[in-house]
Amino acid sequence: MNADTNIAVLLTCFNRKDKTLACLEQLFQQELPFGTAFVVYLVDDGSTDGTSEAIRQTYPQVKIFSGTGSLFWNGGMRLAFAEAMKSDYDYYLWLNDDTMIYPGALQTLLETSQQLQQQGQNRAIVAGSTQDPDTQKLTYGGMAQISRWYPPFKAREVEPTDAPKACDMMCGNFVLIPRSVVEQIGNLDPALTHYAGDWDYGLRAKQEGCTVWIAPGYQGTCPRNPQPEPGSAPKLEDGLKKIASPKGLALQDTTLQSFTEWKIIAKRHGGALWPVFWLLPYRKLLWSILFDRRLKKA
Repeated sequence: MNADTNIAVLLTCFNRKDKTLACLEQLFQQELPFGTAFVVYLVDDGSTDGTSEAIRQTYPQVKIFSGTGSLFWNGGMRLAFAEAMKSDYDYYLWLNDDTMIYPGALQTLLETSQQLQQQGQNRAIVAGSTQDPDTQKLTYGGMAQISRWYPPFKAREVEPTDAPKACDMMCGNFVLIPRSVVEQIGNLDPALTHYAGDWDYGLRAKQEGCTVWIAPGYQGTCPRNPQPEPGSAPKLEDGLKKIASPKGLALQDTTLQSFTEWKIIAKRHGGALWPVFWLLPYRKLLWSILFDRRLKKA
């Protein structure tokens, strides 16, 4: 590829053809600086709705890789990442296929990255913030940890302003990672299946002296994933089954992973209190189930 700045765009998808095509349409309509080019690496993790065929017809330049059907987000993105890293790009862009980026979004991330480099931030990850298409409220972007005394991923969302803002970690919806970071941090962790691989990557990068930022303003739309109703509690057996599943158990204010994966996260990012942080979410789950049952009996 003959360009001054080469970007590998990484996506993974499963059975949402219309969203994936809409996402690619927004991507290929991006207003890019002169001398900038990108190549799309997309993992189709066993879709049965004709996603790959539709992409080949509409965007034949996209490099499509077939998943096993059990890769989920972290596994699919890791496969795309690994394929792209073979060609040593200047930047690697994570993009969720349910994220519809605005026309100048990629250029904004590139300009933010270059601005940070001029300020001495040579290993800076830059995330774009997304908003709900209806309410315009912040949905995904950067996160700042509340305190080292809180469990890993107990963080507040960072609202975008008209200037770059430092964060501790980022959601993987729309993230630009320079070669300098990838050379040091490498790929997503293969020990994680779906949840928290993006947050873990940002925290690992910070531990190695890299920085995490959000670009100015909003860069696209993406609705929040559905959340359980306040006060709802699953049955114990259902809760345990969902915790063991790749996507974990979605609660009102968090998502519980499998015991093994959450142990990796807690031990890696929880400091001396990691055993407490590891067990605390499951205690809360059991308490919520028992409390809900008591209320129903009352």
